[in-house]
Amino acid sequence: MIVLIVCHFVLAACAVPLVRRFGRNAFVVLALPPAATTVWAVTEWSGTEDGRAVTWSWQWIATYDVSVDLRLDALAELMVLLAAGVGMLVLLYCAFYFTDDSPRLAPFAGNLLAFAGAMLALVLADDLISLYVFWELTTVFSYLLIGHGSELKKNRRSALQALTVTTLGGLAMLVGFLILGEAAGTYRISAIVADPPETTLAVSVAVVLVLCGALSKSAIWPFSLWLPNAMAAPTPVSAYLHAAAMVKAGVYLVARLAPAFADVPLWRPVVLVLGGATMLLGGWRALRLNDLKLVLAYGTVSQLGFLTVLAGAGNRNAALAAVAMILAHALFKAALFLVTGIVDHATGTRDLRKLSGLGRTMPYVCTVAVLAAASMAALPPFLGFAAKEAALDALLHGDTADRWILAVIVVGSALTVAYTLRFVWGAFARKPDVAGTPVHRVGAALLAPPAVLAVAGLVLGPGVGWTDRLFAAYADVYPAPAHPYHLALWHGFGLVLLLSALTWAGGAVLFAGRSRIIRFSRRVAWPTADSVFGHLLLGLERVALQITGFVQRGSLSGYLAITLMVMLAGQLAVLVTDRPWEGAIAPRVWDAPLQGAVALLTCAAALSCLTVSRRMKAVVLAGLTGYGAALLFVVQGAPDLALTQFCVETVSMIVFVLVLRRMPVRFEESIGTWRRALRIPVALGAAATVGVAVWVAGAARVAEPAGAAMVEEVAHHGLKDVVATILVDLRAWDTMGESAVLAAAAIGVTSLIYLHRRGETSMNREELRGETAWTLQRQQLTGLPQGDDTAPERSWLAAGSTLAPEHRSVVFEVVGRLLFHPILVLSLYLLFCAENMPGGGFVAGLVAGLGLITRYLAGGRFELAEAAPLQPGLFTGLGLFLSTAVALGGLAEGTVLHAWTYHGHLPLFGDYHLSTSLLFDFGVYLLVLGVVLDIVRALGAKVDRQIERAAGALTPAPDAGTGEPNR
Repeated sequence: MIVLIVCHFVLAACAVPLVRRFGRNAFVVLALPPAATTVWAVTEWSGTEDGRAVTWSWQWIATYDVSVDLRLDALAELMVLLAAGVGMLVLLYCAFYFTDDSPRLAPFAGNLLAFAGAMLALVLADDLISLYVFWELTTVFSYLLIGHGSELKKNRRSALQALTVTTLGGLAMLVGFLILGEAAGTYRISAIVADPPETTLAVSVAVVLVLCGALSKSAIWPFSLWLPNAMAAPTPVSAYLHAAAMVKAGVYLVARLAPAFADVPLWRPVVLVLGGATMLLGGWRALRLNDLKLVLAYGTVSQLGFLTVLAGAGNRNAALAAVAMILAHALFKAALFLVTGIVDHATGTRDLRKLSGLGRTMPYVCTVAVLAAASMAALPPFLGFAAKEAALDALLHGDTADRWILAVIVVGSALTVAYTLRFVWGAFARKPDVAGTPVHRVGAALLAPPAVLAVAGLVLGPGVGWTDRLFAAYADVYPAPAHPYHLALWHGFGLVLLLSALTWAGGAVLFAGRSRIIRFSRRVAWPTADSVFGHLLLGLERVALQITGFVQRGSLSGYLAITLMVMLAGQLAVLVTDRPWEGAIAPRVWDAPLQGAVALLTCAAALSCLTVSRRMKAVVLAGLTGYGAALLFVVQGAPDLALTQFCVETVSMIVFVLVLRRMPVRFEESIGTWRRALRIPVALGAAATVGVAVWVAGAARVAEPAGAAMVEEVAHHGLKDVVATILVDLRAWDTMGESAVLAAAAIGVTSLIYLHRRGETSMNREELRGETAWTLQRQQLTGLPQGDDTAPERSWLAAGSTLAPEHRSVVFEVVGRLLFHPILVLSLYLLFCAENMPGGGFVAGLVAGLGLITRYLAGGRFELAEAAPLQPGLFTGLGLFLSTAVALGGLAEGTVLHAWTYHGHLPLFGDYHLSTSLLFDFGVYLLVLGVVLDIVRALGAKVDRQIERAAGALTPAPDAGTGEPNR
């Protein structure tokens, strides 16, 4: 099973070279995985109809009991045959439907095959989490397929609408899955169905959330708006996604979970009422549309409502009818969509008002369409008739609710017959007032796929008994009724056959009076769901703008006050409600008197920030509070945290200084008395609340500390540094996510500053006609006089001579020259020793960044360019790539990255060992170094250029005769 799924995605990734090599014939190659899957499913038919299941499981994360489980049983067998079999025929159809010069053919082919793989994995998934992952993959690929013609606004809007509706439903479904999994104690679907959890309020809410996802996927009202608009997709997409695959996913999920949750009080009302309403609304809407695809689209919506009613009815006979109807609907609706594509291909239009006489000019196409339409109208001897008879019989012999819904189904079936007749008449009949539609020849290869589907509907009508054992293997999970129904084409004369005849007669009457019905329906037409959706989005956008304008006023102090007040309200509510201090142990003021002294000095530095008026002094005092926190880490015995805090605080202060040199020296904001009166209690209240919360968290502990377990786990791997091991090994995924956020934030900040390329060296070379920092010995780069060129001069830095003498500091240059390389060596030491001593990739990257900052502060932007000639993005991207690759590689071994470890000995250094966690840490090292370098270049070197340009604009031009500046 897993091999077939992987083959779909692997070949989909190869779609681009295949299409380039073979053109549209590449679809034949891409049809091989669905064809192989179909053959495999056929070989498993006898086993699944006997009740056996084929399973496959891969233990993904053993610690959390997360696994990928696949299971082929009777219901999955049917869905695999539909997803793979119809998918194979659609891909073959595409080989003749498109031309070699069709736009964006390769991405379309890859997305279509990838969707088939995701759909196959979805119906085979036996784990709620795995099912959700593949569920969302089908959503993403359907979005790409619906929006294939992205140059058209309608296509983009339709794709976005489908993505929005189905994704929102999927998110609700995920919450429901989590609740069900926790309530049942397992996420294995087969185990939940075999032993469902007790019906509680939480389970009832979870069932409703799951139904939201299922109904949105299957376009059940009120989520039905996206499916008709999705007809903007190419016809093969409509034939596959909207007839046999994607829209069936919701019905499949309802059928899968109904044996376990049909007795939940909210299940049947939601399924029966919404399903019945969808059948009526979709069928009624289809009677007045003129586009053949839209007629089929609303007919699909109507049929999906019918399927949802049957799948969720909660009894054995209805379940049997549901799976039979799923098969029949996929065969006739996919065939009709493909026929519509042929008509559009041959005539250039799908408007039934413009089509006339195609029954004579395209007799074979007409024959295929009539066969498929007869099955959709449930005429004997087609499969649609046998499935409809089973459905009517199940509802007729059900409970009171089933009999009420039976009336709805009869009316909906009459509407189905009416729009079926309208489709056949509109596409192929000769209309007296319309001239014959000219057509061009259509090859037999293009007609073969819909012909196979239509003939299958005809053959399986009399042969529906062949499927009875397979379908009964699924339906028998329900309690056995007194008279189990068996699929057959003919069950004799009776009330069920009379109801079928009533639907045929009613549909014929509605078709005969189609003109009056169209006029009536247009007079009483309510706003379409698409219009309602558009107005809702417009209203939401306006509300969002109003709220944004009210809240986002550009006041940093206002934002901070709102944040603190929300935090204050939430924490106070928890403290007052839970009263966690009751039974808490008495707090200790300090573990050592030195902690109290450091804390008092830190508080004094923080309070001093309130009285200063100079920005630079405020930054220094704020930095002292950070250094005070680092000292507390030192006193407490946490050297890793202290080292990291010292480095972070140092880099932060330098960044602040680089920014503040372009800002006024003093704070210009004047704070009134009433504002100060409001800010003080908010600040004090937030500080007090955080302090109390921290004390409660430490004093009200009821469980054993996790530190001992962490130390034991780290020692088990032969390591000593608990913090570093947790960050790069036990919780590497968290660290990788935080690293990605750090990289994104740095890129965002620097992107706001740079308007051109970030390459400082490349920009200056372009500006200075190819010269580099090494050749700029006599260039005046600061706009200030260079001084006496004849004076002896020693340059300690690579680009030190590019600075004006009054901007140079010999002491700083010497210190920078002497410390740069030891700082880099220290950073590498911190990187490699992190597993047993304080250090790590993060702090090592910060230390290396401090070395580059020292070079910049001593020699300016050209010195920084010489010290780090490579682009910061290279470090950032390479670091993120390396960390991500190692983390993904660790998935094969669970949550621990020690998939590979090498022990060795060096004469000078002694014993050493290398592991994948070190590679991960090296990626963090490169990423942090790149971020620091990018920020320094943006906030330092970029601002330097602005200062130089401003100074150059203010410097008087030299006198032509004397060479002295004009005064």
